[in-house]
Amino acid sequence: MNATWKPSIEEQMKKRRNRRLLACAMLLVLVGLGSFISSYFFAPEQPTSTEQLTAADIVAPTPTQPAEPQGPPVHTWNISDGDNLSAIFDSLEINQTILYQILAADEPLLALDILRPGNTLTFTMDETGERLEKMALFINLAHQVVYHRVDDDTFEFEDIDIPGTWETQIIEGEINGSFYLSALAAGLSDQETGNITNLFKSRLNFTRDMRAGDHFQVVRSLQLVDGKLTGQSHIEGIRIFARKNSYTAFLFDDGNYYDDKGESLASAFLRYPFKGNYRISSSFNPKRKHPVTGRISPHSGTDFSMPIGTSVLATSDGEVTRVKNHPFAGKYIEIKHDGQYLSRYLHLSKINVKRGQMVKRGQVIAKSGNTGRSTGPHLHYELHIKGRAVNAITAKIPMAASIPKERIADFRQRVDEVIALMEHSHQDLVGL
Repeated sequence: MNATWKPSIEEQMKKRRNRRLLACAMLLVLVGLGSFISSYFFAPEQPTSTEQLTAADIVAPTPTQPAEPQGPPVHTWNISDGDNLSAIFDSLEINQTILYQILAADEPLLALDILRPGNTLTFTMDETGERLEKMALFINLAHQVVYHRVDDDTFEFEDIDIPGTWETQIIEGEINGSFYLSALAAGLSDQETGNITNLFKSRLNFTRDMRAGDHFQVVRSLQLVDGKLTGQSHIEGIRIFARKNSYTAFLFDDGNYYDDKGESLASAFLRYPFKGNYRISSSFNPKRKHPVTGRISPHSGTDFSMPIGTSVLATSDGEVTRVKNHPFAGKYIEIKHDGQYLSRYLHLSKINVKRGQMVKRGQVIAKSGNTGRSTGPHLHYELHIKGRAVNAITAKIPMAASIPKERIADFRQRVDEVIALMEHSHQDLVGL
């Protein structure tokens, strides 16, 4: 009988070690093969040189730093057609009481009464995001109004004008069709074209008196802030050659337009918007202090104490641009006059004109009253020149129909400067 052979314990342990080594080797081979297949078939294509790397390909390590503290929440609202303050405040969940506090602060300016597409509002809240601390109205790049909270019930405004720089531009065009379309094609804006036709309305019929081939020249100043146009412009001079006649207008330093002989193209002004004598109850004072808070609270017009129902007169020819009922200014009218002039009439009891209507100097436009925030029956009258409120009682306004004799030399010098620009531009165009 054959005896059965059995490996020794040492041989058995050696075989087990060999099997483990073989298994590990096979596993390493499989892992390497899988990595190769994955990288070859599925990995994204990499740049072949450092020159092909972009900023997006290079990810710098981000150091661990504490987060910077965030400032108070700020909401921005770009004005579109149909927007109004009440609806905007509701959308931002800001109490309507706050709106009335801001409107009270805005009464001397009435900047918020007409919001136009292109304007922007920003609302700065406190750290909790619950309470409005500041609201800013950006009218254009050069003009903004900021309303700051003073206390729980009061805001005050800061009217900020950035001077920027002014660039002179000469525009020349030939009539091809209507003057309106020809002016737009030459580069004038719709508003500038309308101002020109309104300026010459008593002297030139743009439909009947102009024909193809007639031409015009305009010198205008454009405002820039940081190299960007603000949309603000001044027309310095105009020459229109229609058939065998020429028509001219030049802006003088009193804000009025005159022809080359010094005769006014704009109507003269009345000093007072009424007939008779009425006491001034509160004078124009841009630095007036509020009787309660002691802070600066400008009075942008002149108050005349008068009985309710007194006739209010337009102080010059112009177009009615606002007819409003304001919670603090009451019923009021705004009129845009020729040149750089604008007038306002506040706290009225009755309004006799409509927005867009043309009015004449001395025309009855309303009846005085006591509407809005008023301490008694009176008329608040404002005069603005070049967008700024001035003292209507002392301001230099065109009271006559021509340049005063003592200023005629200054006016002639200004006319010569503007015409020289026009002539130089015309020679350049001919040379082309």
